[in-house]
Amino acid sequence: MTTLEHIDARGTQHCETTALGVLLRHLGLDLSEPMLFGLGSGLSFVYWDGKNMDFPFLGGRVKPFELTRNLATTLGLELLDQETASPRRAWDNVTAAIDAGHPVGLQLDSYYLDYFGSKVHFGGHVVAMYGYDDHHAYLVDTDQQGGAVSTSLAGLARARAARGPMTARHRSFTLTAAGDASVPHGRTVPHQRIVPAITACAQAFLNPPIANLGHRGIEKAGKLVRTWLQRADDPRRDLPQAALLMEKAGTGGALFRNLYRDFLAECADLLDSGHLRAGHALYAEAAVLWTEVAVLIEKAGESGDEQCLARAGSVLGELARIEREAMQALSRLGE
Repeated sequence: MTTLEHIDARGTQHCETTALGVLLRHLGLDLSEPMLFGLGSGLSFVYWDGKNMDFPFLGGRVKPFELTRNLATTLGLELLDQETASPRRAWDNVTAAIDAGHPVGLQLDSYYLDYFGSKVHFGGHVVAMYGYDDHHAYLVDTDQQGGAVSTSLAGLARARAARGPMTARHRSFTLTAAGDASVPHGRTVPHQRIVPAITACAQAFLNPPIANLGHRGIEKAGKLVRTWLQRADDPRRDLPQAALLMEKAGTGGALFRNLYRDFLAECADLLDSGHLRAGHALYAEAAVLWTEVAVLIEKAGESGDEQCLARAGSVLGELARIEREAMQALSRLGE
């Protein structure tokens, strides 16, 4: 049996920030989950629907692994990202890192993990691995999934080999100090690392390449959510499931808006900026409204009442305005 000592196996709310927290604490940097999410410029929005989809998807964050890349750049860390089509090489990549004393992040399909409560395919799930023996891998997942957990090596291999939406080819990754650079330690982040992360997130949100993303995507969702009773094969199943994904499926509630609100609050304690305080106030308002949208969508599925979706659409229209104004304020932080 090979396991790393002194691993802080603290599960949090979102899978990628949970894994990143494990890797960074091992380097001596202990940041809150909202700070990890914000420094990774993690907030976004996508409305996605297609002929091959059973039901539309609402996403509140950047695509899988983009947060990790952003965070490594922001903190000046070296990110070793390995992918391979070979299961044997994939396993060797992981064991070599652990044997060398580094916990490893893995991107995989959560469906195949023994401990996972919800048997739904999701190829963008991320865990931290810190040990293994002849039969099991020892992982850290979200609080919801149990924090420090284990899964069979066979299940882990299937999860890593899975193909489909948002999957990667046996991805494993580690974080280390870049060259001669020193890793930030403790619980604080230099101011010069915070502002670029916020402004980059704001610019991406304000200038989406297509209408499904950012503030334009929220506005589009406000129009299309009104049609969901007709769009759903089984409204009593599909609409409550969509609401559950917004609130409970590792989003930190309110489709990640709670995490970003709390990130901005932490930053406001470090930086004296009216733009930052304005952005925080608007995201505090937005977080409450996102939860209201989820409640209305759930009620619409349970009752079949189209008025619930009409109200949800109106709230989403308001959210598009609020978040656009918030990001406009935050984009001016660097001025």
